[in-house]
Amino acid sequence: MDCNYESKDEECKLNGCLFFASTKLARELGRIADEAFSRTGLSPSHAILLFILNLRGGIRQKEIGEMLHLTPSTITRLLERLERKELIAKQSEGKNVYLCTTPEGLAMQGEIIAAWNQLQGKYKDVLTEEETARFIEISSKLLKSLDDEK
Repeated sequence: MDCNYESKDEECKLNGCLFFASTKLARELGRIADEAFSRTGLSPSHAILLFILNLRGGIRQKEIGEMLHLTPSTITRLLERLERKELIAKQSEGKNVYLCTTPEGLAMQGEIIAAWNQLQGKYKDVLTEEETARFIEISSKLLKSLDDEK
């Protein structure tokens, strides 16, 4: 399908569709993030999770899942890998599972920040700070609205 071709009867709507545009953007940002975080030996999701744990010192598993907008099964899978690498530790208290970082996990914070800065550097020359903030604001508004419909 040629999306630049317009006939009298139809025109390609993919380039004007939020779903397809955001999916294309997510794939490209995901590729760039994978490249940036490869230096850490972690996926972007694992690195961001470890970054948050390093900042907080400890957090409930459910709370970090909500922060990252991840399902319980996804957050469990991510945490298991970090635990196997001895970058985090779990502590159970009743029904709650608390997560804390290990010295090895904390030592990776500098690498994670460098990877984060590399990722942001890939698009900071394309969008101004104001455009970036507006994009995040609009995306958050849409996400909240869609979550409220569940």
